[in-house]
Amino acid sequence: MELYDAMSTLRAVRKIRPDPIPDEVLARVFEAATWAPTGGNHQGWHIVAVKDPARKQALEDLYRPHWESYIPGYEAHMADMPEPARSSSARALAAGTYLSTHLHEAPVIAVFCFNPQRLTITDSALDRPSVVGGGSIYPAVQNLLLACRNEGLGCVLTTLLCMEEEKVKALLGIPEGWFTAAHVPIGYPVGGGHGPISRKPLEQMLSWDQFD
Repeated sequence: MELYDAMSTLRAVRKIRPDPIPDEVLARVFEAATWAPTGGNHQGWHIVAVKDPARKQALEDLYRPHWESYIPGYEAHMADMPEPARSSSARALAAGTYLSTHLHEAPVIAVFCFNPQRLTITDSALDRPSVVGGGSIYPAVQNLLLACRNEGLGCVLTTLLCMEEEKVKALLGIPEGWFTAAHVPIGYPVGGGHGPISRKPLEQMLSWDQFD
């Protein structure tokens, strides 16, 4: 795909089919992740590609309660939304609920892990949540998502399982010193999959010379 077309149609696809993905396709999307830049080119991250049915089911069992606890707050937030934003959010919520009960059907769940000792986290001492370390992890996630878009695969970045990190580490044999940053189910879409996205206009997101 042309790059701008891929970026402007990369939806969060939460409804994916259990159909297997050819090994050569998976190799391409995972290699694309390795092309992402990292501080010092250290690449202090690692992907666990989960295909085993029992492990995928275990990840779903950990994921589902957190999604279910998220729903009431989101529904309350939706009540104040104008149309058509409310309808769009309702569809997204339904798709999220579908994922929470079908996560185990995804052909592959890509679990992105990181080692903070291999990252230069320049904001770690500031009096706010640290985000800088993610700059050496999430570009790889985005590369993977864009590569999936190019291959016609549905995908979505999820982070709820980070709240179950210790259990996930035990389930997947993630060693001490390594942690989780993202979980990306990958598979061919149910229905339309990717398509035009809705975002705030540029003038609301960009300021020149000072924060406006």
